[in-house]
Amino acid sequence: MMVVALMKRIYCVTGNKHKAGEIIEILREYGVEARHIDVDLTEIQSESLEEVASACAVEASNKVGEEVIVEDSGLFISSLNGFPGPYSSYVYKTLGCGGLLKLMNGVSGRKAVFRSVVAYCRQGGSPKTFVGEAYGEIAYEEKGTLWGFDPIFIPEGGGGQTYAEMSRGEKNRTSHRRKALENFAHWFLDR
Repeated sequence: MMVVALMKRIYCVTGNKHKAGEIIEILREYGVEARHIDVDLTEIQSESLEEVASACAVEASNKVGEEVIVEDSGLFISSLNGFPGPYSSYVYKTLGCGGLLKLMNGVSGRKAVFRSVVAYCRQGGSPKTFVGEAYGEIAYEEKGTLWGFDPIFIPEGGGGQTYAEMSRGEKNRTSHRRKALENFAHWFLDR
């Protein structure tokens, strides 16, 4: 008789299909089945990714009625005093990669960190957050065709490639999102 291990299930709430794909793929490696669901959420304005993700996770768990995770991330550029940070999504939508590169024109210090926060919550519960970071630098031009700021972020240990030049599998092995999801998965499976 063949024994099949049951995967633990969580709902991944996001309107971003690219992000959902990465989350599903990464969590599958840990024996967690993430099911994507798109729910309209109110994104609070805050200087803290943890606060933004936590508020969204509470709202999502109450709307969905199940255990959920919500992920929020930001690109923090040292020479721009951490900008765009928690406002990365808005900056991407309004300026894009090209606009951010124009802000960096003539700037030699290009160190940056991509930070991810995964917030877990069950209906009626309190959120719990998990953080992951990837250090690197900002490229001088866009390279690759993936989404968000991936075409301008060169992670340490990435062989000089931007995230957008890597396959999803290559990016998923070292990304900020991977590190946050790994922390979440260990906690989720051990609780």
